[in-house]
Amino acid sequence: MKDAGEKTTPIEASHKLSDAIRDVKNAFADRDDIVVDMRDAHRMRLDLLAAELAPVFAEVPTDMDNFDFAVSSGLQPRLWIDAVSHVAMGRDRRTYRFLRDTRIGRVVLAESSEMKVVADQVTRYVAERVVERQRVMEGGAEHAIPRLQRALVTEAEPPLRAARRGRAWSAVLSGLGLIAAGALVGLAVSLVLFWDRLAAMKISF
Repeated sequence: MKDAGEKTTPIEASHKLSDAIRDVKNAFADRDDIVVDMRDAHRMRLDLLAAELAPVFAEVPTDMDNFDFAVSSGLQPRLWIDAVSHVAMGRDRRTYRFLRDTRIGRVVLAESSEMKVVADQVTRYVAERVVERQRVMEGGAEHAIPRLQRALVTEAEPPLRAARRGRAWSAVLSGLGLIAAGALVGLAVSLVLFWDRLAAMKISF
């Protein structure tokens, strides 16, 4: 009886360990399923957005190679528009977020649970990039500066600088005038005092 008891104890312990291992594996599997489900849900919605934008992508000039128009794989799929902008899904798996990386950080260009709203914004963004490129090719980089800004740079700044220079020269001349006037007054006073002393000396003799 004692031998039988000693043999059953390891078997029962092993059985409990195997149950624990199975439970841990099931937990990991459930967690992986959640991650996979989220990734698949994100990718599915981004694929739908890409299909919605397919006619827009098709109209982009073929010589423009700065656009990507591809859904990337990974834990967080993204629909890349170009090297600095993409669409990703929010944590609720329903909100589309159109993002762009800038020198001051990442900015949100559009955010909505309605696919059409984000698709319209992406279309606008693509159109702006196409027009910018056309203007640069046609007239040079100066077209990238708004007309109002060019007017401020070419017309408003020179008079402003001239006015500032005029005020600076006026201040300098005024200062010199005050100094000269003070010097003349001091010289006149000195001459009067000196003359008085000479007169006094003559009288005493």
